[in-house]
Formats: sequence, structure tokens, C-alpha cells
Amino acid sequence: MGDVTTMDIRGTTETTAAPAPTPATTRRRSELAAFLRGRRARVTPADVGMPPGPRRRTPGLRREEVAQLSGVGVTWYTWLEQGRPINASAQVLDAVARTLRLDKAEREHLYHLAEVPHVARREATANAVGPEIQGIIDALDPHPAVVYNSRYDILATNPAYQDVFVGPAIEAIGVSNVLWTLFVVPEPHCPLVFRDSELPVMVATLRGAYGRHVGEPVWEDFIRELSAASPEFARLWASGDVVPPGPRVKTFRHEAVGELRMTSVSLSINGMPECRIVAYTPDDEETRRRTERLRTLRRGA
Repeated sequence: MGDVTTMDIRGTTETTAAPAPTPATTRRRSELAAFLRGRRARVTPADVGMPPGPRRRTPGLRREEVAQLSGVGVTWYTWLEQGRPINASAQVLDAVARTLRLDKAEREHLYHLAEVPHVARREATANAVGPEIQGIIDALDPHPAVVYNSRYDILATNPAYQDVFVGPAIEAIGVSNVLWTLFVVPEPHCPLVFRDSELPVMVATLRGAYGRHVGEPVWEDFIRELSAASPEFARLWASGDVVPPGPRVKTFRHEAVGELRMTSVSLSINGMPECRIVAYTPDDEETRRRTERLRTLRRGA
């Protein structure tokens, strides 16, 4: 067994015996360490009102500068960034988050990785939807709608979603996960027009959810297998970026009707805290006409 060092904002430390870490705990510490290093590299001395100083080799702030600005000990912060078995209070993490200029999504991700007490406990990822939810998304036709869980597994769709996003090349992949589809399908068959700007946002959204599931086999297998299947995904995953789901205007291509500009909106679902309905509505009149045309084609007119 090792020891766990706890520090409060005043710098007081307390060492207690700790049980042997589980694989999930070890993985979580590693993820926390990598996240802190990546965020520290983004913040320059000028960002926090410090002179750059001579012979600076470190991109961003040095560890001792983060510790000083956060009001914690240099050794303690170094151990935190190295993934050592130490505990941090919410107060200390707040101070570190302010120094690293973390936004709301990144701050929440930090809390999940550190398992601070005030963060909502982990909820299981749902695997199915009931007839009530299916009825809601069906009623949105001719607007595409889908239910995703936090890993972007596709749990339910309406016919309009199938019209826009599902073609022979995608069906051939045989995986009901939108991220897997977008990264593995040959680029000419990818429905996203601006994939270079859209895919990084989706991966950053995935990482925000991953903070609640670090070390869980189904999540670790998914990340590992998709990274092996797609070097592009592996590169984006390694960036460490985090964003929350939110409304966006996206452009899709369809071989029958052309490009579709749609606003995507995420709606939470009662009783399914890690799932969301994503509904797509036309962003312009031409797209509205084209979605109606798709419904007409489906009906065989």
C-alpha cells in the first residue's frame, strides 16, 4: 500500500494510508495528469500578468508558477500533475482551475477526473429508449432526430434521420455509433461537409463525457479500438480538448438533394441523464424544401 496526501487551500497536508489502486484509479490518475499538463501548456505568463523571463523553455506556465498562483505547494502540485496518489479538495481544484483558465466544461472534466466530493455521482450509460421517446422523435419528421448516449451510440432514430445520414457505405460499417461511422467511413461517403471543423468538436464533447467513465472497460475498449481504426481520431483524442454539447449549424451532403444546412439542438431526457435527443432543423428555406423532398422520395412519390 501507498500513502495518500491531502492538502487544503492553506497548504496544510495530511498523510493517510491508502488501499492499492485499481486499474480504473490508475487510468484516471494518468488522464488527470495528462489533462493538467495540456492545459498548463496553453496558458502563457502574459495571460496571468507575469513577465516571460529569460531562457524560458517550457510552453506555457511552469509547474511552480501554477502552484504559486493557485496558493498550493510546488511539490504537491507536481505530484498532482504526475498522477501520484494524492487527494485534492474542491477548494484547491477551484484555485488550480482558475489559474489554468479552464472553462465550465473543462472545469467539470477536472472534477470528474479528480473525483471531488461535490461532483454528481456517475450515472450508467443507458442502452435503450422507451416508446414515449421514440414517439417524440418520430413526431419531428421530416426533421431528422436521434437519441445518443454520451458515447455517441445511436439508441433511436426517426425516418428523416435515416434519410439524411444512412447510406450503403455507412450501413456496411455495421456499428451503431456516429463517431465510429464518421471516422471510419471513406471520406467521399461522409455526410459532414466541413468534417475538419466538426469532428474535433465531437471528439472534445466525447472527452467531456469520458471524465465520468475513466477506467470503465466498455469506454476504454471503445477509445482504444477507434484510435486503432482511425489515426485521425487518435490525433484528436490526444489533444485533450473538452467542450459540452450545444447547438450548432452543420452542413450535410445528400446525393439525392444536395447540401443541407441544419441547426442541431440537444435536448436532455428525464431518467436518462447521459442521453440526449439531437434534433436537426433547416437553417434556410432551401434546406427546408430539400428535407421535404427527401420525405417525398421515401414515400415513393
